[in-house]
Amino acid sequence: MFKGRKLLIATKHKKENVLAPLLQEALEVECVVTEDFDTDTLGTFTGETERLADPITTVRSKCLQAMELYDCDLAVASEGSFGPHPTYFFQYADEEILVLIDKKNNLEILARELSTETNFGGEEVSSEEQLVSFAEQALFPTHGLILRGQQNSNADIVKGIADWDQLTTAFCQLLKKYKTAYVETDMRAMYNPSRMRVIEKAALKLVEKINSKCASCGAPGFSVTEAKPGLPCEWCSFPTQSTLSYTYKCQRCSFTKEEKYPHNKLAEDPMYCNLCNP
Repeated sequence: MFKGRKLLIATKHKKENVLAPLLQEALEVECVVTEDFDTDTLGTFTGETERLADPITTVRSKCLQAMELYDCDLAVASEGSFGPHPTYFFQYADEEILVLIDKKNNLEILARELSTETNFGGEEVSSEEQLVSFAEQALFPTHGLILRGQQNSNADIVKGIADWDQLTTAFCQLLKKYKTAYVETDMRAMYNPSRMRVIEKAALKLVEKINSKCASCGAPGFSVTEAKPGLPCEWCSFPTQSTLSYTYKCQRCSFTKEEKYPHNKLAEDPMYCNLCNP
């Protein structure tokens, strides 16, 4: 379905460095990169442009707008979000959403990866010692930094800082003007190897989904659309909240298939049972 076709990668932040080799080998496509499409118009991490839509809508818009601009019928894009982990509230997380849209075959295949392997953070600093301490924790200089006079202000913002001389020079200039500065991690992919690795993991999941074919029509992207709880407790057989089955559905022909015991477990440990361990 994809062999020999051009795959447009909608990015301005060098994500093709991890996406192109992987997707070219897995899908046998020719990857091309958007050069004139400004993905920052849909939102920036630093706040100059607010992201108005949710991440899935945003990444879909990236794909569709790039496809229209380049008159291409096959494209892929990603969108990242950073903040507290939904379960481990005291840890930051990086969620990467990757979508492939194929207009020719009317397909949209989406994958996501949630990871705590991120250096995301920011801090107000008023001394070089504080600056250096934050920078080292943020894995600088292999990971870029951003400086600005105040946390919520885009005045005098300096992005893409990647060496110590540039960091200290920009800091001293801000210190003279504001008496303090706000330093934060640069989460753009080309300045953040940790994020690149999470994007790569999302891409591997995308390839896995693409390679999952519908048993009825053979279309790619035959993937889980619902997880049903109810795995019985091994002591009392009461249904637990653990997954009993996955439901797979085909986008093209709507064929569905239920797979029971997807984690190869016929019963759950009593510690997760609301009756045995209330």
